[in-house]
Amino acid sequence: MPCPVVPMRVNILVISNVIALPDIHLLSRNRGRSKSETTVSFLYNQIMERKMSPVRYIAYYRVSTAAQGRSGLGLEGQQAAVASYLATQHHELVGSFTEIESGRNSGRPQLTAALAQARRQKATVVIAKLDRLARSVAFISAIMESGVEFIAADMPAANRLTIQIMAVIAENEARMISERTKAALAAAKARGVVLGNRASVIAAQPMAREVIAKQADNHADNIIPTLKQIVKSGVRSVHVVAEQLNQRGVRTARGGQWHGTTILNLIRRRGFESLRELAQTV
Repeated sequence: MPCPVVPMRVNILVISNVIALPDIHLLSRNRGRSKSETTVSFLYNQIMERKMSPVRYIAYYRVSTAAQGRSGLGLEGQQAAVASYLATQHHELVGSFTEIESGRNSGRPQLTAALAQARRQKATVVIAKLDRLARSVAFISAIMESGVEFIAADMPAANRLTIQIMAVIAENEARMISERTKAALAAAKARGVVLGNRASVIAAQPMAREVIAKQADNHADNIIPTLKQIVKSGVRSVHVVAEQLNQRGVRTARGGQWHGTTILNLIRRRGFESLRELAQTV
């Protein structure tokens, strides 16, 4: 495509801070052009080349329960929203991650994996809806610390500044809720209300164990898709799988490093006796 005619008084210096220019004197002498003409032509070709290159995207989806993850409820809507947005872009979808979580589970292993891949491939993370994720402290802090660019299909104009503002608002709301709770407890104590008792603690222990087991199951459901991706490449060693998860920044349910035994415990929790048996479901 030929370079369009542009005024020769165009401010070249501003653009040249973004695109590294070659030796303009040599180019202009070899091609019989003036230095200004060669500079404009080179910049135009560089800009057009960048526009032609597809932007890499990694999709990140989030569903509330394992049942929704298996049935597709909520997930299909997010996938449709992301697909609709990407249809308007010159893009390359290089990966997708689905988080299955409960309201009490603060871990985001799939988000960690998505951000790690985005950093490696210099990709942008795309999500379906900004509102729910922007209220998640874990999501906000992970995005801020990663340095990865992201975009929301329902609010493409949102950027890192937008999410920072939302984080400040969420932090303020959390502080106000904490202050109101403390004030209510202090007022109840002043009225002579006994706050907590041993009988309640003992009665709550079975429920606590049930909650812990459910969180472990949800965490396993989050990790299994990543394990399937790894074993699909031919890996059958639990130690190699553990090493790859650690390299991707994925943590165990307790926030620690993976080992061969923790990999075995996880796959057995989901009914698989070995990685070879898991690989048969891929």
